[in-house]
Amino acid sequence: MQTPAPNSPTPALRARLARLLPYFGGHRLAWALALAGTLLGAATEPLIPALLKPLLDSGFTDGTLQLWLVPLAIVGVFFIRGIAQFTSQYAITRIANEGMLLLRQALFARLLAADMALFSRQSASALSNTVVYEVQTGATLLVQALMGISRDGFTLLALLGYLLYLNWQLTLIVAVVVPAVAWIMKTLSRRLYRITKASQQATDDLAYVVEENVLAHRMVRLHGAQAQQQARFGHLSDSLRRLAIKATIASAAMTPLTQLLAAVALSTVICVALWQSRAGSGASHAITVGGFASFITAMLMLVAPMRRMADVSNPLTRGVAALERGLQLVHDTASESGGTHTGTQAARGALQLQDVCVRFGTPDGAGDGALALDGINLTLRPGETVALVGPSGAGKSTLVNLLPRFVQPSSGRISLDGVPLADWDLGHLRAQFAMVSQDVVMLNDSIAANVALGAPMERARVQHCLDAANLAEHVARLPQGMDTPVGHNASQLSGGQRQRLAIARALYKDAPILILDEATSALDTASERLVQEALQRLMQGRTTLVIAHRLSTIEHADRVLVLQHGRIVEQGSHTQLLALGGLYAQLQHQHSEQK
Repeated sequence: MQTPAPNSPTPALRARLARLLPYFGGHRLAWALALAGTLLGAATEPLIPALLKPLLDSGFTDGTLQLWLVPLAIVGVFFIRGIAQFTSQYAITRIANEGMLLLRQALFARLLAADMALFSRQSASALSNTVVYEVQTGATLLVQALMGISRDGFTLLALLGYLLYLNWQLTLIVAVVVPAVAWIMKTLSRRLYRITKASQQATDDLAYVVEENVLAHRMVRLHGAQAQQQARFGHLSDSLRRLAIKATIASAAMTPLTQLLAAVALSTVICVALWQSRAGSGASHAITVGGFASFITAMLMLVAPMRRMADVSNPLTRGVAALERGLQLVHDTASESGGTHTGTQAARGALQLQDVCVRFGTPDGAGDGALALDGINLTLRPGETVALVGPSGAGKSTLVNLLPRFVQPSSGRISLDGVPLADWDLGHLRAQFAMVSQDVVMLNDSIAANVALGAPMERARVQHCLDAANLAEHVARLPQGMDTPVGHNASQLSGGQRQRLAIARALYKDAPILILDEATSALDTASERLVQEALQRLMQGRTTLVIAHRLSTIEHADRVLVLQHGRIVEQGSHTQLLALGGLYAQLQHQHSEQK
């Protein structure tokens, strides 16, 4: 899994927010509604303390205030503020959810087109967590932060403006608090950002352990490794717990520190206001009871938005950090690259490999480690069937994965119909290949959808392919026929049925080149017979590469290539290689003894 650099510099919050603009900044009408609602709501905040001045001076002191004005003013202020808050909250939520939709779509599109090396660097659980949960969490937290910043930021400005209007000398005392609060928020936000990044990695590690144990649940129980895995899970959970506590400390420290500074400023202002009132008693500029109450109320109302503004750095920092995982995947992950050659029709199926080498060491095969393939030279004629055999680790799967460019060669040249693979458009190149392997991969969809995967569905054609794959009778007995969902990776089907479903999918694709990777391994005799019959129909007229150990799969091949340590050490027909008495004969003898 990908691990962040330990001492990478923390980018400025403004720069991190700027990267989100393409996804969250394009909804102008919603932004305009949010701004208008927020400004209107903030403008109503000073009206509450402003009402105290005439109420105390004219209502209780001289009784000149009209009583009907009191409920009209109070209800009117709260009605306007309610409409404004609803409008701004709806608009900001709309912005966040539309942005989340765009980012998720971009993420999933990037996964579908990403360079194969990505899936070696990151686990399936980490990628799923980023696309589904990190984006959801980040957008939700960002909504909270934006709502808080917009509401409380403009409220602070409105209240400060009203305080300046009442008494600008007293209000200047508040200016002393602002730099101190800003420094506290900046320092603790940076720490919170680093902790959040570490928590993301810890969450990925924890999810990966769960994924491993779910996939390997039989092996874990067979070996009695439950206690060992429980300890492993507990260690990672404890690391995540410690990071959560550190994040809470950094977040929780903001509120009391900013409140303490606000309390110092507030107490100073009250003392100065009382001093001014006493010093100016009897003069024309003396502070009235209503004016003093209005000023103090407005000052007290500053505390709540200041506290919330201090708290907003927590969801803002965590939200941006969560969304950055997605942005990094979108912007920093390379897409697969291909050429422009498309051809005018299906390829003839002529393949040529010249001095091809593949090294282990990096996910794309371009490392400096051991050779997986060493100087492979091979020519396949259109319609020829070639079997690849050899001990485990000989390079058979690496060789066939070179053809659809799932693996890149370190050196050498591979061509299809005389055109280098690198010059082919990737989509058109892969349209020339169909694959059936022992690890059948099916989507949680209907049988028909899995057969017609990636192509327009024609029900009659699907039925024909099911017939040819010896699966039609079983499908006809299912409750919904070919519309029956297959479950997670076709778990509701037997091993032989899943293999035949994969063959039906290859038949439907009707590609000129076929790759069979241990397509009949681990099947009983009856299932193998049905699969072999289906394979014979599938192989007709196609260039076919077969990786297999079973004699029934190999003996009808036009050629057999024997690989060892990444090299072709023997080749010929099945009969010729048996007569040679070399490695192929030894492998066949070992296989016969294992039976």
